[in-house]
Amino acid sequence: MSIVRTTPSSGVSFLVAAGILWGTGGLFGRMLGDATGLSAAAVATYRLAVGGLLLVAYLLVKGAPLPRSRTAWARIAAVGALAALFQVAYFTAVSFTSVSVATLVTIGSSPVLVLIARPRSADRRGLVAVGLALCGLVLLVGVPADGGPSAGAVVAGAAFALVAAAGFTVMSLLGARPVPSLDAMTTTGIGFTVGGALLAPLAVTTSGLAFAPTPTAFGLLLAFGLVPTAVAYTCYFRGLRTAAAGVGVLMALLEPVTSAVLSAVLLGDRLGASGIAGGLLLCGALVLTAGVPRRAAPGQRGERTS
Repeated sequence: MSIVRTTPSSGVSFLVAAGILWGTGGLFGRMLGDATGLSAAAVATYRLAVGGLLLVAYLLVKGAPLPRSRTAWARIAAVGALAALFQVAYFTAVSFTSVSVATLVTIGSSPVLVLIARPRSADRRGLVAVGLALCGLVLLVGVPADGGPSAGAVVAGAAFALVAAAGFTVMSLLGARPVPSLDAMTTTGIGFTVGGALLAPLAVTTSGLAFAPTPTAFGLLLAFGLVPTAVAYTCYFRGLRTAAAGVGVLMALLEPVTSAVLSAVLLGDRLGASGIAGGLLLCGALVLTAGVPRRAAPGQRGERTS
């Protein structure tokens, strides 16, 4: 047995790592869909299932014990259901509107939902950070162009994006309340495996789950399940042990920043002046947020692992 010390500053570091790794998700998801012809629902299903199963396999090889308490299994089931809700609601929002609108509403509303859920935790610095984040997100992601989706489609897409944001927010609030004897890797691995199983029937009704078994497809599937899913979410839940949920959802803003940079470098997309300004505002919000980590509760400063 060994003890890993988790301090507030290390918690923020884990959240930063999660946000950056999430930024690769859009790129891997897009490439996987193009290579296999899978629908958005099927891609989301594979993301959760592969990421979860990779972690479960690691835990089995490591010989980690399964959770035994009802509280632990209830948390795992909740994480799986919320992850499935978040994924399917987000991609449904994308189908009604666009990636930019769905991302803007989902990620932009999450910090606001945290403030609504925990108004007493809000201070002037946090409110300034949320304001900068929302302005930066609008500039970075952009607004819908003329000739885009109809007003009805935008409203429907925004509604599903709010559902996605609510799922992510509740998952973050739960993650900020650790369950004794349940670590981040077990929560993510078993929870996401459950989430993938919940999404599988929906994926079958769209494109199905079958695809041509090429080396490229398998490589993308493995990378998609490992980097922005298994590793990123393990870092996220680990970081939430000593950093407030509001810090966590704001650190998620690193995802569109990283995604925009990768798209510019690898896909040739141009950020433009507004995109660069938005990225700088988001970075400013993240700097403000990183300076106010949550105090660790007594007995939660160390995480025991085997």
